Amino acid sequence: MNIQIFGRGKCFETKKAERYFKERRVSFQSIDLPKKGMSAGELRNIKAAVGSLDALIDTQAKGYAESTLAYAPSVQAKEAILLEQPQFFKTPIVRNGKQATVGYKPEIWKQWE
Repeated sequence: MNIQIFGRGKCFETKKAERYFKERRVSFQSIDLPKKGMSAGELRNIKAAVGSLDALIDTQAKGYAESTLAYAPSVQAKEAILLEQPQFFKTPIVRNGKQATVGYKPEIWKQWE
């Protein structure tokens, strides 16, 4: 398994995901979205794995309603805004190769083991 956890340092759900893998002694790479962000290629692969870009967008995030992301006309425009403003990603995003989940999903992660 090659686990990557994209999240925020203060996000409770991200900490739960990290704890899940630590308890099972599964090594993972933790990526702080606000600091490091996500590459365009990673975004495309994760979007394909979860089914849609909307599954990755946190509509409850502070400032979402006032952001240009809420009114972006196309998927390409939304992708560009997400790459520039990673605070609007739902977290954690857990990736295992070509597979990915958004949020705390231990029932799916168990199948990866």
